[in-house]
Amino acid sequence: MATVLAGTSIMDGAILVIAANEDCPQPQTREHLTALDISGIKQIIIVQNKIDLVDKERAMKNYNQIKDFVKGTVAENAPIVPVSARHLINIDLLIQTIEEVIKTPKRDLGKNPKMYIARSFDINRPGQPIDKLLGGVVGGALIQGELSVGDEIEIKPGIKIKEKFQPIRSKITSVQKANQNLEKAGPGGLLALSTVLDPSLSKSDGLSGQVLGHPGKLPPVFEEISVKVNILDRVIGTKEELKVDQIKLGEVLMLTIGTTKTVGVVSQVGKQIKIKLKLPVCADKGDRLAISRQVAGRWRLIGWGEVV
Repeated sequence: MATVLAGTSIMDGAILVIAANEDCPQPQTREHLTALDISGIKQIIIVQNKIDLVDKERAMKNYNQIKDFVKGTVAENAPIVPVSARHLINIDLLIQTIEEVIKTPKRDLGKNPKMYIARSFDINRPGQPIDKLLGGVVGGALIQGELSVGDEIEIKPGIKIKEKFQPIRSKITSVQKANQNLEKAGPGGLLALSTVLDPSLSKSDGLSGQVLGHPGKLPPVFEEISVKVNILDRVIGTKEELKVDQIKLGEVLMLTIGTTKTVGVVSQVGKQIKIKLKLPVCADKGDRLAISRQVAGRWRLIGWGEVV
């Protein structure tokens, strides 16, 4: 099994975890490495996990498989750290490697804040008195700028009112990162914001996939999006490595932009395609996105693109 800690344009670096007791690559490993290529993340560490389950010969065979697999990719020169997470073997070395490889970039805190919402909650208990109700909580990744307690905020695309999506306005009442209450926070790590939002809007991840920032400063919302497309040679995530057919007029695709996932119907084809979306997205021109289509009943990665 493999996992990747990354997101399109959200993370500064990534850890690709590959099991030493399995042949490499597994279909999921191919998918995650392709996601790294798409996202443009270059600070990568490969973790060869479960070394406690194999002998030295099998571990070296797996290591060589990993080196062959990443050759010619964005992870070609990534360090490979053998670990046993279960027995805490080499975890200190992994932490040291993270410190050395995944450098914190310089950030311009003067930019308009832009936060991808990954989770949202209603933290009130059933039967809570009205005068004790607390506003909704949103969590996610702040990718630029700075947010402070007391800031007026806007969330886009927002909620659907009379067949049209309207942005949501609210106010930040507290900022929390790494279980610490802060007056303000910038990019890096995950962020939780308490707000004066109606908790019915935020319950059960109701705002997941939306974008948060200062009022009037967020990117536009698209109901139909134009994309410059790059198609992969093979379908990612299947053992069969099926050839990717060209995108067809009228077919249904799934797009992933930041934490947003939406499906849409292709309304124009060519080097640039247009997709009429079921759920609108808030995005800047130049934002990267992943493109998936249904293959054998599951969404599979077939390419990537940029908003134009």
